Amino acid sequence: MSSLPDPEVCEPPIFDAARRERPDDATALLLRGELGAVFQPILRMREGALLGYEGLIRGPQGSPLRAPDRLFEAARARGLGIQVEHRCCRVVIRRFAALGLPGRLFLNISPMALPHAAEGALDLTALLAESGLDPARLVIEITEQHQGEFRTDLTPAVTRLRARGVQFAIDDLGSGFSNLGRWLDLRPEFIKTDKVFTAGIQDDLLRQQVLRSVCDIATVAGAVVVAEGVESLDELACVADLGVACAQGYCIERPTAEPARTRWSDLTARLAERRITDSRGGLESEPAHDGTEGRALQLLRRVPCVSSVMPNEAVFDLFRRQPELHTVPVVDEGMPVGVLTRASLIERFSLPFQRELYGPKPCRLFMDAAPLIVDMHTPLMTLSRWLAEAEGHGLVNDFIITGRGRYLGIGASQDLLQALNRLQLRAAQHANPLTQLPGNVPIDRRIQRFLADGLPFVVCHADLDHFKPFNDVFGYRCGDDAIQLLGRVLSAHADAGRDFLGHIGGDDFILLFRSADWQARCESMLDDFSQGMARLLDGMGRAAAAGYEAEDRQGQRRRYDPPTLSLGAVRVEPGAYQSRHQIAQAASEAKAQAKKRTGPCLYVERRQPSPLSASQAA
Repeated sequence: MSSLPDPEVCEPPIFDAARRERPDDATALLLRGELGAVFQPILRMREGALLGYEGLIRGPQGSPLRAPDRLFEAARARGLGIQVEHRCCRVVIRRFAALGLPGRLFLNISPMALPHAAEGALDLTALLAESGLDPARLVIEITEQHQGEFRTDLTPAVTRLRARGVQFAIDDLGSGFSNLGRWLDLRPEFIKTDKVFTAGIQDDLLRQQVLRSVCDIATVAGAVVVAEGVESLDELACVADLGVACAQGYCIERPTAEPARTRWSDLTARLAERRITDSRGGLESEPAHDGTEGRALQLLRRVPCVSSVMPNEAVFDLFRRQPELHTVPVVDEGMPVGVLTRASLIERFSLPFQRELYGPKPCRLFMDAAPLIVDMHTPLMTLSRWLAEAEGHGLVNDFIITGRGRYLGIGASQDLLQALNRLQLRAAQHANPLTQLPGNVPIDRRIQRFLADGLPFVVCHADLDHFKPFNDVFGYRCGDDAIQLLGRVLSAHADAGRDFLGHIGGDDFILLFRSADWQARCESMLDDFSQGMARLLDGMGRAAAAGYEAEDRQGQRRRYDPPTLSLGAVRVEPGAYQSRHQIAQAASEAKAQAKKRTGPCLYVERRQPSPLSASQAA
């Protein structure tokens, strides 16, 4: 094939959009028309960092070939497919280098054009060197539009390019002819799933399972999964919860000719906020990895549903054939409109002539048109309250579970009671017996989740000053009273929706603040505990100002004031700490600084660890 002239030396095309093109005009546009490159970012969700950009091509401005699909269709029709692809590669690589964009460049190449990119008409290695780009920053996305391309043997070209540091991705897995066979052949470093899997994934269990399976295979294969076509924060949150490492789509940023240097931490913070908001509240505060535990979706049962026009006789026959079935949802065009229960239908048909009269009539006549309908994300505690309060829907009835208003299945009351019991047992297992606050295991889980989500937060270690001599003099019962007082004070000033309070043991507590006014809350905690301690001593017939005498750790008698509260706080920014152990150590050191002061004290650590010290500590 003849080599193409460089786009940089092509003269600007003369094109009249209103004029009907002759075949040679379209060919000239393909060969010499000005092409443009746009770039769409790919985000590492856990780190809140940029993985790189996918480079996309745009045809000549004002031309019918502006859209890339039409551009390549016209090129293939004229036998210029490979030449135009190679020209597009040059444009994208040179523009990426000229903009000085960070991260990797994901470059689309078809199986037919790839062999010529390893050596021959398009020397990618030379082009990268000319542009000043390290080959390790290039990821070739293998795209397939035709089944014939799938049969192309790419192994020699892939091997040559890999030896030079280039990596590979399969594009649009699950669409067209991109399939698991190609995955086995190429063993790519990246897997980009088709947008069909992410559209509405937060409400589609099958899509979630497919994507979860892709992640499982990728883990074994050592590949990174990129979810394409993510268009909403709900989709992004669901994809992240499923374990997908990277995402791309309009929710993150649209393709643009000159991408802005965006701080992705803002987006990842909003993403983490959405995920935490979904899991807030009491027993639901520790959701499972699949995001279902503690929510109505956990109770989902798949049962047959019927339309409102189905005859009552047919519904009765359905109950007869399936003895374990007690409730049948009535669903029209995906939307639940009522329920039919075995007991109610049998009761009606047991009356004289009812079956003969109403058997052929539509079941909407007998259905309960006001069933309890709950969204899949409804917390179990909320659901149990609704069931208890719903008129005519006691805890003996089933309920309908929906996703975005569309029918998913039903939930059974007995399943709800069992799930609540399991959650309560788990919470009790890890709760401190004195205060009933979460213990070390839930504390570690919450810190680990904040770290994984890239959330900024404040960790605060609370401790009582001179608690041991107080406990020795007044006894463990008064000591327990002081600890319980501290637990109540901390709980009263922590936002139950945003903050987390845990009890390490003894007089040590941990607060994880997401509230913006955390410092004012801490000051209120100091004041309230001092006042509460004064009331506690007053109830014991002692004046708070009088103090007491006790032996210190060296066995010497000395005078002590009543216990006061010390708080050591550390701001945790994304990436500053690598593990919960580092955070616990930093909070303990801040608490030690607070205890060096006399009386109630809040010490805020202003220093941040260096990346080197963080990595060494890990």
